Amino acid sequence: MRGGAGGSAAVALLLCAAAALALEPCAIEVVEKGSGWPVPLVELRTLHNVRFVTDNAGQIAFDLPELMGRETWFEVKGHGYGVPKDGFGFEGVRLVPEPGKTLRVEVERRVVARRIGRITGAGLLAESAKLGLAEDARETGILGCDSVQNAVHRGRLFWMWGDTVLPRYPLGIFHATGAWSAVDALAAPGPPLRLPLEPFADKEGAPRAIAPIPGDGASWLTGLASLPDGAGEPRLVATYMKVRPDWDVHERGLAVWNEEKLEFERLRALWTKGAGKEPRMPEGHAVLFEGKVLFGNPFPTLRCAATFEAWQDPAAWEALEPQAVLRAADAKAAVKPHSGSIAWSPFRKRWVAVFVQSFGNPSAFGEVWYAEADAPTGPWGTAVKVLSHDDYTFYNPKIHAGFARGPALFFEGTYSKEFSGNKQPTPRYDYNQVLYRLDLDDPALAPAR
Repeated sequence: MRGGAGGSAAVALLLCAAAALALEPCAIEVVEKGSGWPVPLVELRTLHNVRFVTDNAGQIAFDLPELMGRETWFEVKGHGYGVPKDGFGFEGVRLVPEPGKTLRVEVERRVVARRIGRITGAGLLAESAKLGLAEDARETGILGCDSVQNAVHRGRLFWMWGDTVLPRYPLGIFHATGAWSAVDALAAPGPPLRLPLEPFADKEGAPRAIAPIPGDGASWLTGLASLPDGAGEPRLVATYMKVRPDWDVHERGLAVWNEEKLEFERLRALWTKGAGKEPRMPEGHAVLFEGKVLFGNPFPTLRCAATFEAWQDPAAWEALEPQAVLRAADAKAAVKPHSGSIAWSPFRKRWVAVFVQSFGNPSAFGEVWYAEADAPTGPWGTAVKVLSHDDYTFYNPKIHAGFARGPALFFEGTYSKEFSGNKQPTPRYDYNQVLYRLDLDDPALAPAR
């Protein structure tokens, strides 16, 4: 017979060794210098290229046994947040991690917009959970979501996202996903950010498509709006496109929300591939102004009477020509808008815009600007850069006008490596929605007024 007391002793030693390796993590909290606000999406990287990224509470659960108790250099990267460079030009901090210890890193905010946190995806508070600080964190089963559309409908805020990544397979949901929330979902703006969303789910509680429009390829929806019909009933509407792989758009049309099935259905197709030039459609984001609904991305390209009947009648649509370029506050070059949205600001008593620059610098589609106008159709004044990304994309920013608090203006956008050339997607954050705040009384925005 083999083993016996000697075998038991060996097993015990192995268990003790395993327990010793399972060290309690060291908490590293990253906060904004001066305000103490926790900063999400800040990366700390060791000299052997292990990456840690702060969660919505600005937390990192550092758990590398080989560096516990050792003075360790961490490179700091934060898309608008950072620390001063040392004499050799290195931007980082030295820390001595210890199990169970809490360390703090202060970073300077170098952009006008303040990062609030990630709205979509998994592990919003994953690092905090590892530290025992977020035991009530909920998971939706969604890893990533493309651009957002919003509309207040029947007293609630309707959320809709594009292509959605799920854990089970590389191909996820390609017919839109969505959720409900209170109109004022950001009553407590953090930290940390936790939006109380009620996602649409199937009978098993898994995320489901909300726009299963028949036809080949994905269903992409835009131009979301809630408009009254002739009987005064609000109708939730959108423009759809059917898209095959490689961006092959072969059909465009109008879709209407079915209140019983809780999904969008095709009202009718207005264009199919091979049927001539694609028509101008009610696309982008919708705003109401003087009895009209205006659609644009960022600036209005179409308007019609704010009724369900006018929306579905192309003869009632009026084409608009958006402003092509804006003057930059730094006067270095004109700014060409790529995508974004506009909203009325009760604080500024003007229309405001947040948009991505087309082929900006340093990121081609990650430089975000702010501008103002007396009317939604412009002319738009001097543009001020409010957010910048290092080798990353941030597209389709959407202003949440209903979240406004005094001078605070909130907007979210899609943080993605797409169109950037970046080969290292940020864990958890990539292809998700990140929320920012602008304080409209910030002196940095003065050139736009």
